[in-house]
Amino acid sequence: MDEILEILQKDARIAPQEIAKMTKSKLSDVKKKIRRYEKEGMILGYKAIINKEVVDVKGSEVRALIEVKVAPQKDLGFDKVAERIYGFPEVVSCYLLSGGYDLLLVVEGKDLKTVARFVAEKLSPMEHVRGTVTHFLLKKYKEDGMNLKSKEEDKRLAISY
Repeated sequence: MDEILEILQKDARIAPQEIAKMTKSKLSDVKKKIRRYEKEGMILGYKAIINKEVVDVKGSEVRALIEVKVAPQKDLGFDKVAERIYGFPEVVSCYLLSGGYDLLLVVEGKDLKTVARFVAEKLSPMEHVRGTVTHFLLKKYKEDGMNLKSKEEDKRLAISY
């Protein structure tokens, strides 16, 4: 991968001037490359990784990982089914997998019932969906390469033998 892309992937807030210094490139060349990467769809966007364990979020959403078994469509494979599934607003991410299940979804809802309703009313009844397994995320320790620290200290007593 291009050095500029690697730098931006680690920290999208780094200014083009700093990237030019880091890569020993001209500032104009760095800016040109970044614009080209954005135009060609190599850079899709920029985002902040928010540690929701630390931020007091009222009505914080529930996240679930859902494994989906799919019957691929003739001459279309998994793509058309995946396209219909990732079109739902509840689906944050959708991946094609190897192994026992075909797709892995990251789904968000305001509570457990919302996610359960999505699976029962929208996902499972779909024509090419053959089965699902839902795993609710209980706690995040690391996301997108960033270690997440929780707000509260662990107050459990140490056990010694």
